Amino acid sequence: MIEHCCPEMTRRVAWTCDAHADAFSCPDALVRFTPRFREYGLIVHDGGRSCVGIGFCPWCGARLPESQRDRWFDELEARGIDPWEDEVPAEFEDDRWWRRQSAGTAREP
Repeated sequence: MIEHCCPEMTRRVAWTCDAHADAFSCPDALVRFTPRFREYGLIVHDGGRSCVGIGFCPWCGARLPESQRDRWFDELEARGIDPWEDEVPAEFEDDRWWRRQSAGTAREP
């Protein structure tokens, strides 16, 4: 389980709504967290699926973790995998790939 910076961020990231199956359709959903990239963003409710990346928690002010997006692409490239053309290993679909590396089995983030 991913630990977020504060209880309010944890609550907002885990937001569910009985009326809207998708966070982008729910006007009360504010934050999207993408575990694969370790990214936080504020949802833009304009009918699309956009988010504005954030570096600090809007509630407690804590600095949020650095995005792992570039590392994700670098790791796949090092394995000879083109994520646009090839099948991406399951461990790269969520946070397992950077958690494994952060645990000391590879370079630190």
